[in-house]
Amino acid sequence: MQPFDVIIQIAASFFGTLGFGFLFNIRGKKLWWTAIGGMMSWSLFLFLGLFLESEAIRYFIVSVCCTCYAEIMARLLKTPASTFSVTILIPLVPGSALYYTTTHALAGAGELFVEKAIYTLELSVALALGLVLVTAIARYVSIHKLKRLDKIK
Repeated sequence: MQPFDVIIQIAASFFGTLGFGFLFNIRGKKLWWTAIGGMMSWSLFLFLGLFLESEAIRYFIVSVCCTCYAEIMARLLKTPASTFSVTILIPLVPGSALYYTTTHALAGAGELFVEKAIYTLELSVALALGLVLVTAIARYVSIHKLKRLDKIK
């Protein structure tokens, strides 16, 4: 991949996330931090591509990292984490895989449909698992932190 192509992809991920932030009614500095997070998610995905062959593993790692970023930004900006996590992961939505799965299904190409459907499912599950894992850990930590504070009082 050419360096210029990488720069274009990273810029597109920033502006694409910015656009979805507008759609989800995110305003002010939260919108900019969301767009930066979306840019970081795609940048990390491309960077991991230099070392990891499996896209599903890259999706999982990026999902974990970006959900951690979303949880941190949510605490710093006093906003629900879902505000950040949903929009930050927008660049990773497997749109082309979904498109080709649907195309093969409508064309009656059963074997290609099943192959693309499994691939799309792998990417989607990896994305969801990373999000759920970090969210569950963050919730567990915050609940136990509150319990500890109650015991102190």
